[in-house]
Order: sequence, then structure tokens, then C-alpha cells
Amino acid sequence: MTTTPAQPAHTHTSTPYALEHPARMSWAQLAPEVYKAMLRLDAAARKGLDPLLLELVKVRASQLNRCALCLDMHSKDALAAGESVERIIQLSAWDESRHFYTEKEIAAIELTEAITVLTDGFVPGDVYTRAVEHFEEAELAQLIAAITVINAWNRFGVATRQVPGHYTPGDLKH
Repeated sequence: MTTTPAQPAHTHTSTPYALEHPARMSWAQLAPEVYKAMLRLDAAARKGLDPLLLELVKVRASQLNRCALCLDMHSKDALAAGESVERIIQLSAWDESRHFYTEKEIAAIELTEAITVLTDGFVPGDVYTRAVEHFEEAELAQLIAAITVINAWNRFGVATRQVPGHYTPGDLKH
């Protein structure tokens, strides 16, 4: 793994950036069957879901889990799919920026937060009810699967300190 910083394209200062940390391990190479199974699970979970909605969900879960690699990847994938910079930026404060999102997107974001942060041990009934109002049952099942899968990816990313900044949209689809 490289130790040079991933420089932003818009550098406007001569101040040097901090050095990039190395990943703890290349878990995908060390557990290739698990990685391949995750890729298959990810592909299955995304079926039937709107690609932009899916990226919003993946970015929000990754924000909550502080997975820098997945934030890098899914922000770039969302932009490449046509998402606006403004909506991606506002996602971390979506509750105060609701007017940037549709009611269906808000229901998906709320469900993402409820599934990602299980501090109460369950998804609150009102959050689930709002999701049911906006998603057909099969689509809701796919959404729950997609949220679960991005949370698994996030855990691999943060546990092994995967390094952000080197992803190009379309390299991987998770």
C-alpha cells in the first residue's frame, strides 16, 4: 500500500497534506472467498433499487460508520450516476435539509439510520411504517438487504483501515 497522500484536484495551498496511513491488511486477498461472496451478495441486494437512491443510502451508512473508503467510493459513484454535489454534501445533515430529498428518499435515509445504529436494539415502528408507505414490499426487502450489505462492507473497511482516495467510479460495484 502506498504512503503518499491522495492530493485533491483543487489544491490551493502550499501546505503539505498529512501522509496517507497504510491499510492494516488486504482482507480481500487474505479471505478471497468471503470477498467474492460479499460481491455476490451486494449484486443481489441492489437488484430493483434506484441507483441514485442506493448510493444515497450507501453514503449515509458510511457516514454513520465512519468508513472513509466507502464514503470515497460511493460519493464518487453517486456523482458519476448523476447525483448532485449539493445533495451529497447535505446528506450528513439531511434532517435539517429535507427539502433536498423526496419523501421516499427520506424514508430510505431514516431506515438506513435505524438499521445502521441499533442502539435501541430494533428499527422503530414509525420509521418502518414510513418506509412501507414509500416502497413496495419486494423493493423494501431489497432496500433492507442493501443497507445490511453496506454496513458489512463498512465493517470490513473500518476494521482493516482501508485507504480512501484511490477509487475511480466503476472500478467496483459495492
